[in-house]
Amino acid sequence: MYRFSFCLLLGSLCLLSCQPVPPSHPSEAHQLPFQPHILWLVAEDLSPILPMYGDSTAETPNLSRLASEGIVFDQFFSPSGVCAPSRAAIATGMYPSRIGAHNMRTLGPPQYMPHGLPSYECLPPIGTKMHAEYMRELGYYCTNNAKQDYQFRPTVTAWDESSRQAHWRNRGPNQPFFAVFNFEVTHESRVWAKAEDSLWLDPNCEVPVPPYLPDTDIARRDIRRVYSNICEMDAQIGAVLDQLEADGLLDSTIIFWYGDHGGPLPRQKRMMYDSGIQTPLIVRFPDGWRAGTRDGRMTSFLDLLPTIVSLAGTEPPLHIDGQAFYGPFTKANDREMVFAAADRFDEIVDMQRAVRTTEMKYIRNFHPDLPMYRPVAYREQMPVMQELLRLNQEDMLSADQALWFRTQRPEEELYDLRTDPHELHNLAEDPAYADQLLSLRKACTSWMTEIGDLGKIPEQEYVESIWPEGQQPVTSLPRLRPHEGGLTLEADKGVSKGYVFLDNEQRVEWITTREWYGKHERYAIVTDRDTSEMSWNLMPDHLQIPDGKSAVFVAHRLGYKPSGLVHSEDVE
Repeated sequence: MYRFSFCLLLGSLCLLSCQPVPPSHPSEAHQLPFQPHILWLVAEDLSPILPMYGDSTAETPNLSRLASEGIVFDQFFSPSGVCAPSRAAIATGMYPSRIGAHNMRTLGPPQYMPHGLPSYECLPPIGTKMHAEYMRELGYYCTNNAKQDYQFRPTVTAWDESSRQAHWRNRGPNQPFFAVFNFEVTHESRVWAKAEDSLWLDPNCEVPVPPYLPDTDIARRDIRRVYSNICEMDAQIGAVLDQLEADGLLDSTIIFWYGDHGGPLPRQKRMMYDSGIQTPLIVRFPDGWRAGTRDGRMTSFLDLLPTIVSLAGTEPPLHIDGQAFYGPFTKANDREMVFAAADRFDEIVDMQRAVRTTEMKYIRNFHPDLPMYRPVAYREQMPVMQELLRLNQEDMLSADQALWFRTQRPEEELYDLRTDPHELHNLAEDPAYADQLLSLRKACTSWMTEIGDLGKIPEQEYVESIWPEGQQPVTSLPRLRPHEGGLTLEADKGVSKGYVFLDNEQRVEWITTREWYGKHERYAIVTDRDTSEMSWNLMPDHLQIPDGKSAVFVAHRLGYKPSGLVHSEDVE
């Protein structure tokens, strides 16, 4: 079994065995002699505090095996320090602040939205598609188990299945798959929700306490829980890998394991510091290519979509912000920097932009009159956050810890990550760093201009611009035309098109089902014979309808409601 066949000793030896390998772009274009399956294993709220990154507090035999058999990335970043904007970037390959997905979160429950702001879907540019739809177009069976949270509802054609039951095992014979499994046990909320659970590590073990957190019993208890949740997540990863191995698919699958942004603790999640935007990534190729090595290139969540499309053997879309880092369409130029943004977090309005090079971090605060710390109610459920607030009120924080509670912000922050990895010593006013400050300031401004940063528009104004009179736009009804004995479906440029076959006497209807918070709806289709959700097929250029069957068709643009249904009898 995958979980137990690997000697735990290798976890501690990983740093020795994973020797740095400079990027060599011809080799990054490595292509397998077959179309590979692709498996994503996604942990929530996770900084690189793992054995393969030099922190052996938690034993992770499954991840350590992946590291020994794969490639460990040292410079992998999210464009946001929180999940929903990060997932929008992963799904589209585009910056959240380019597509209106930068606020956390647009589909949130009322208690986490500013007063008067409705729940809404952001509106990506026309023609934007999700990663899964690109892979479905390439013949892949695409499943998501099960978190979505993209700031928009997926088009009806995005996934073959997105549910707690979604699995590669549900695909057709010999069909390649792209499968995503999300592991929520490391999420911020699990720090307090699992506080009374038994630990997966020694309850008295020493844990590293970062200098921005208090070294108290309460803080150490929460940190210990974080490491325990990592151990539990590793076991869950092992269970999925066991299934892959049992199905005989380990030698035909490229495995990606990564976190959805930085860690769950205070001054980690939601922040522009590396504690909020840097996360681990391991990629394992089935043929052992570059096994046990490290990759030091600067990479971003934006690169995941183009990379899997490249690995599937197709050129990625040209309009996206990301670039492939593996496969035949690997970009020949390394990034010199990555960018990140922070805006509204639940009910708290904010705006920061960040530029990160291999050595420096630049942060611009657009509301310098605001306090550094913003009181996000969700985060204040965590005991260590309550401890910080108590110690601050009693004036008992250290100088490093008190930095977060300053009543005003500097307009700019600059950190030398070589000497200050926790980003505690702001060098923005140091004359010795004037050149670096100017260069990164210009880079930040240029990036915001290039992407048309929507964070500069008040959110209420943005919503009014995309939802006229408060109403979500609806995708135009497609039109059916006859075509060489079959049918072709005409729709607005750039929208997704789908169909479902039915028995001739069957009829279908749209229904709505509850999703996430019990108040937000998604679209589903049912027949009069079957009340389960049906999966939409991607519409080809033209479709032949088998004898004894009819079909229904739909069009759907991201950010819009899907169109009404068109029946195969409605040929124009």
